[in-house]
Amino acid sequence: MSLAVAIQMDPIENVNIEADSTFALALEGQARGHGLFHYLPRHLSLKGGRVMAKARPLKVRRERGRHAELGALQEIDLAGVDIVLMRQDPPFDMAYITATHILEHIHPRTLVVNDPVHVRNAPEKLFVTHFPELMPASLITADAEEVKAFRAQHKDIIVKPLFGNGGAGVFHIKPDDENLNALIEMFTAMSREPIVVQRYVAEVRQGDKRIILIDGRPAGAINRVPSAGEARSNLHVGGRAEKIGLTNRDVEICRAIGPVLQRNGLIFVGIDVIGDYLTEINVTSPTGIQEASRFDNTNLAAEIWDAIERRFSATRRPM
Repeated sequence: MSLAVAIQMDPIENVNIEADSTFALALEGQARGHGLFHYLPRHLSLKGGRVMAKARPLKVRRERGRHAELGALQEIDLAGVDIVLMRQDPPFDMAYITATHILEHIHPRTLVVNDPVHVRNAPEKLFVTHFPELMPASLITADAEEVKAFRAQHKDIIVKPLFGNGGAGVFHIKPDDENLNALIEMFTAMSREPIVVQRYVAEVRQGDKRIILIDGRPAGAINRVPSAGEARSNLHVGGRAEKIGLTNRDVEICRAIGPVLQRNGLIFVGIDVIGDYLTEINVTSPTGIQEASRFDNTNLAAEIWDAIERRFSATRRPM
């Protein structure tokens, strides 16, 4: 099976080839004989009902500094390719949402991964709230009094922006911390959006587990351990990746959410688990497959492509 694949992402020239999941997917797709195109989200257009992109043919190699070879810029009709990988990084803002609306015009005849409708309907910190039995005590609100009451009840809390990403704007507020009011004022001044408040889960000091689900099934995991003096475990803010397996609770969480992910065309998903609690479901541009593959001596990029190709073949069957 040789497919035409357009990758909607941020500049590929800037990626870390040892960690970037999109690079790993591009490398695996190329190895399978798929033809690759690269385009930036700002080069996506809806013109007279046609979904167009100014794209460049792409070749990749695992060679630092020479990892991407881009051809001449050309305008392509995305209805004429087989797969679009929607892989630009958040924030999940109106530009991101608009891109899902545009790509919806070609999906599923051109298979968009992940399904743009369900990406739009599944912001990380909101989608997870459909599984309250799996989460730590949580509050989403713009009401300062509600935040204060939650803090009075749970004492030790985490405060973070509703549509933030990568650990940006995440604060650990201890029971004796006097900065909560100022923090609420700052968030209110910056945005009209509600904020997320959660009971602090102390097990984060042992790590924040990223579990990769492929077509609704757990396929690998890494443990991200925060550095000393840091509340966040994200790798790009100093967290350390470690090998880890799945607990019975992890399997229970995956079984609870997996059928929903599969039904909604969310083929490549990364969930965050701290202790026994699910904290986020990442569907926009999940990461972690290179680290998990190295720890487990697997090839998660290949498993993701297997799932994509199965889904693509299913969309070609006559109704």
